[in-house]
Amino acid sequence: MTPHIIYVATADARGHLMRAQLLVHALRKAGAQVEVLTTSDAGRRFLASFGIDAPILSQHYAVQFDERQNMLRGATNRNVAHYVFRPTRMLRDIGRLQLVARNADLLVNDSFHPALLFMGMLPGWRRKILHVYGASLKTALLGNFDGVLPRVLGRAFARIVAWQIDAARSCIEHDFAYEARDAADTLRFQLPTPVALAAPPSAERTYDAAVYLNPHFRDASLADALRAGLDDAGLSSHCVGEGYTDRAGWQGVDPDWASCAAQARLIVSAPGMAALAIAQVYRRPIMLVLTDQPEQASNAERARHLGLLHRVVTWRGDAGDFRRQVADASYELAHADAHADAAHACGAVCRQRAQARVDAWIERLLALCATGARTNRTGPA
Repeated sequence: MTPHIIYVATADARGHLMRAQLLVHALRKAGAQVEVLTTSDAGRRFLASFGIDAPILSQHYAVQFDERQNMLRGATNRNVAHYVFRPTRMLRDIGRLQLVARNADLLVNDSFHPALLFMGMLPGWRRKILHVYGASLKTALLGNFDGVLPRVLGRAFARIVAWQIDAARSCIEHDFAYEARDAADTLRFQLPTPVALAAPPSAERTYDAAVYLNPHFRDASLADALRAGLDDAGLSSHCVGEGYTDRAGWQGVDPDWASCAAQARLIVSAPGMAALAIAQVYRRPIMLVLTDQPEQASNAERARHLGLLHRVVTWRGDAGDFRRQVADASYELAHADAHADAAHACGAVCRQRAQARVDAWIERLLALCATGARTNRTGPA
């Protein structure tokens, strides 16, 4: 039988969507039937640029950010509360998901959509649902109310969410530096963050700096100071960011950005799991634009412990200061000769490493589909 998967990719940033499009194309190539749902009009347009049609589940659930990608905790918590407790929102989405996925072998939750967290506790559905999440994102979610609510309430929230995650029979926790390994029960996995297979080097795609800022970056002065700092360091740049499509030198979406990053002298991005995975697999130095987003701060600290060649720059509201930070960090990274030599020699080996990451995910997803198909035949558990 053809494996049938429903893949729900939240559109809070773009890491979930990038991972979704990468895995969906690979799954379809392997013979699976995959339907994708997302959570915003912008997310749907983003996936369409990669050739994937993704209807919107609903737009009621979303993490809230300011124009510099700082997470707005109060606004996010209010949004989630309205989503969970208003009957026309989460309950409606659960009803739609049950209808859409009634014959599916696997229902993927990428990442932590409340409707799927709840469904993962229900008999029958819990065997179909796979939670996919970054290790740092889970830590940030469980600690969401630390220092905000009284300690006992914060701990209660963490226990409830952990219980919801663990109730589903399967999950994949990923990290840019993980090696593929399975837990003892074989349905809980730790996998390296998947990475796009870069195209062979091309002179037309050669830039000193490959820049990607997700759509929550909308502050024009930050974008201008970033490009000016790269110019000061004497570096050409390829800048991608949906929040800056109206600014000279920027484009909204580039489906082949990973290929550009793989042969650039350095990568510039917020410390998301996908960007760090590209830097690690293709041995590129990376400049991290750090903001108040808990899981990304954790990612940056992990990069430091692992010795990944990087520098951190922070926007403090002063364009001149940020420009100097960018110029100093980018010049240092771009002239790290020993690392540049290693990257130059990477070539086919790096692409093989990227392909191995995707293959590890596809192997496990198809195996979980087989488990789900057996459950459909034998009834709910």
